[in-house]
Amino acid sequence: MLRAMNLVGAITGLAWYVSCALVFLLRIAGRSTGGRVVGFAQGAFLAPLVLLLVTGPGLARPALFYIQACLLIAFLLFEGVADLILRVDLRSRRTVLVSYVVFFFAAAGGMLGVISLGGQTWLLAGVAGFLAVAGLAFAQRSVTGT
Repeated sequence: MLRAMNLVGAITGLAWYVSCALVFLLRIAGRSTGGRVVGFAQGAFLAPLVLLLVTGPGLARPALFYIQACLLIAFLLFEGVADLILRVDLRSRRTVLVSYVVFFFAAAGGMLGVISLGGQTWLLAGVAGFLAVAGLAFAQRSVTGT
């Protein structure tokens, strides 16, 4: 069971990084509607994350694991409600934007901890994914201004 849940966490984290990269690439390409569609689809990541939380106690996960998984859950819920449903402008005011970006990178960085439980190969892929997403996030901001 431990190995299976470690694999679920690693795959979930990497798949989320890929979906984030896709959002940023679509925005860079001027296809913000496609980015919104992928953003809505990211809600599907809630299911495996909740599974990881539910199975965590039986696997004696440390407190940090719950913090890492809950950061992404919180970010996905916030993103879904504030950005995608209510369409709150999170990017035009610098103070709001900085907080939003910090929240995103806290969730993304936390997933590295979850991914690392899958083993060294998964962690290396996770670091590469994290760095790619970070680069694309800043490239998207540079290109689109949002």
